[in-house]
Amino acid sequence: MSFLSGLLNGVLDIDPTENVIDFEGQWYTWGDLARTIRNIQSQLQALGLGEGARIGVFVRNHPDVLAAILSAVGVDGVMVSINPMLPEDKIRADLARLNLPVVIGTQTDLDRPGILPVLEQAGSAIIETHPVLQGARLKPDFDRISGKDIVYTQPGVIIEMLTSGTTGTPKRVPLKRDAFVESFRSAMSYEKDRAPDDPPRLRRGVQLLTNPMAHIGGLWGALNTILGGRKLCIVEKFSVESWAGAVTRHRPVVAGAVPTGLRMILDADLPSDVFSSLKAIRTGAQPLDPAITQEFLDKYDLPVLQNYGATEFSGAVAGWSLGAFRKYYKEKPGSVGRFQPGVTGRVVHPDTGEVLPPGEEGVLEMKARQFGNGDEWLRTTDRAVIDEAGFLFIKGRADNAIIRGGFKVHPDDVASSLEKHPAIREAVVVGIPDRRLGAVPVCAVMLKKGVAVPTDAELKAFGKEHLTAYQVPVRWKIVEDVPRTPSMKPSLPGVREMFISAESEPVQP
Repeated sequence: MSFLSGLLNGVLDIDPTENVIDFEGQWYTWGDLARTIRNIQSQLQALGLGEGARIGVFVRNHPDVLAAILSAVGVDGVMVSINPMLPEDKIRADLARLNLPVVIGTQTDLDRPGILPVLEQAGSAIIETHPVLQGARLKPDFDRISGKDIVYTQPGVIIEMLTSGTTGTPKRVPLKRDAFVESFRSAMSYEKDRAPDDPPRLRRGVQLLTNPMAHIGGLWGALNTILGGRKLCIVEKFSVESWAGAVTRHRPVVAGAVPTGLRMILDADLPSDVFSSLKAIRTGAQPLDPAITQEFLDKYDLPVLQNYGATEFSGAVAGWSLGAFRKYYKEKPGSVGRFQPGVTGRVVHPDTGEVLPPGEEGVLEMKARQFGNGDEWLRTTDRAVIDEAGFLFIKGRADNAIIRGGFKVHPDDVASSLEKHPAIREAVVVGIPDRRLGAVPVCAVMLKKGVAVPTDAELKAFGKEHLTAYQVPVRWKIVEDVPRTPSMKPSLPGVREMFISAESEPVQP
């Protein structure tokens, strides 16, 4: 039995009558969770699947889905994430490529158009869950594995995880079991009431799950909560109302939301008593405007603790603790904090690879045991600065630059400048092809509530005032919102398509 499966099997039976999951205002017990997990595991056993088996799961924020993920953990299997938020054709194509021995899903996901024919063609078995935490069954006509090209195992891997697809087509990242466990143990070691070798026990407090489990931050949070013996409130889809309701109902000390969610919370102008139990808000998954952090401090005296991580890193690699934030943030606005124990970072020149001194901007490289690549440096696609005190500042993506007639335009820099406009709540800048210049920047704009709608000419004039000429977007769209990934990041391919497919006049740079 592995470290993680030992934690799970130990915590499930401590007190079956104790509540563990709040979903849509109803509590479910450890006994409910344990029975569903063991029911799923019995179906896996009936299929001849056990340790090391690849187990596909339609991942959404739902108690049955969490039980399916934990079932894979409990048999030391490989959880293969299937993202139900992707377009129908992309889900079907993904399933056709995976050649899974078994897929676990709720009835809602399995009933989607074309899913069953694809799985029938692949020869995958199906385990269908019965909402909520009422067990599972082998689906009739899908109760055996029949495919000739089934890939049963992925040695050394614990999760095959889809990335968010923020900058392009989502890719599947195999997370190494040893590296993931190392990262998990490291995170446990600096929780004040928890150490890696503690015996399983139930702990006080309710954690909120508002980030999607389809991405590493949400999945990590859910696993850490359950394996740590804590209660979990699962919010299926983020909204200000659902977030505020969960915070008010459970009075947590810490709650989380992605930066887009934080903007929405601030715009809602919630009363202070909603936040009265909170000592901090945690955030990640996308760049955070320092102005958001400052507004939470000014309005609610509430620190926003940003972290930095990615699927490829098996989770977070840097972040703020509450104590460090209170002590240093005024001097370090915009920082994502310091590297976690066991993670080493450096900044290098993007072309020569020369290691740059503190304070200079370049491409971030890191190494850590949790990456599972030995002592090698991992080159990221992020522009960064590490100052003399070891604080990390992420400046944008190095691989997302727009080359406009030989000039390099960094979309994050442009968006940051445009968001200083008093009417702009959020700006998203992408590049679109241009026959003469190669590519040009365009900008989708979301406005603050109650403001006068600026004209394109006004936006362009503001851009010229705050940007160099080649950085100014050539086209603007004022929209309610942009296409987003399940983790609420702007989907850059989706935003790009808004401009490419729109009927408009030819671009005049």
